[in-house]
Amino acid sequence: MPTPRQIRARIRTAKNIQQITKAMKMVAAAKLRRAQDAVASARPYAQKMREVMTSLAGGISGGVTHPLLRQTAGEPKNIGIILVTGDRGLCGAYNSGVIKKALEIARPFGTDRVRMICFGRRGITFFRRRGYQIVAEHMVPANGLSFAETLPLSTAARDLFASGEIDALYLVYTRFMSAISQRPQTTEILPIHPETDAAAVQGPTTDYIFEPGAKEILSQLLPRYVDTQVYTAVLESVASFHGAQMTSMSSATDNAGKMISSYTLQLNRARQAAITKEIAEIVGGAEALA
Repeated sequence: MPTPRQIRARIRTAKNIQQITKAMKMVAAAKLRRAQDAVASARPYAQKMREVMTSLAGGISGGVTHPLLRQTAGEPKNIGIILVTGDRGLCGAYNSGVIKKALEIARPFGTDRVRMICFGRRGITFFRRRGYQIVAEHMVPANGLSFAETLPLSTAARDLFASGEIDALYLVYTRFMSAISQRPQTTEILPIHPETDAAAVQGPTTDYIFEPGAKEILSQLLPRYVDTQVYTAVLESVASFHGAQMTSMSSATDNAGKMISSYTLQLNRARQAAITKEIAEIVGGAEALA
């Protein structure tokens, strides 16, 4: 049984941990509000951009070609995965959940047929140790990334698909649902499948008239579509990270409080036992002298 001094040391340690986790919870809550506002601003634009591109892919007449409109017959031989994780831990299952999603896609193809583009130190470290080829990488600070910072990685992904090095491009990130709910999600952003994706667009397929021309417009819209999807995924993941960290630190703070209560009760019992022992010794000594 630990001594009262040891129990007091454990109580001090638990109180220090409780102060740290409480401070981290407050910081995550403050950053979550800004990240949540950024997601609310970017999500409608990204969704509408995807709807427009799937509709355009189904309405373009023959003779109009673009490298990002390339379709592959059958199953893809090589794939690219854009993975968005966090740089740090202490956020529950946030990193492990999205890494598991990416691993489910990558495992059937093996390390030689997968090209990884990673945001976040956790994903970079995980797949590098397992021998996967990481084409491009970028850290994700707590304040998030700007559009300009995500652009080189989305450009690298576009180049892989346009050159034919990969046949499909997947985006794996964590979709922000609420402060206590985040959902790992996989989206195939290239190639664009009008047969399946266009079904989400309400109404019949539109026959478009392009001005100045389909080639010029698509050369601007298709790269922007990929860049927008990647940037929005980063925003979603940053908000999810702060939400997961806030929830995790809240639970840690509560657990530290329970531990302090348990140790305090144990300390009181130890003190009572020591007092009872001293009284018994005094009484025994007095009876021996009588």
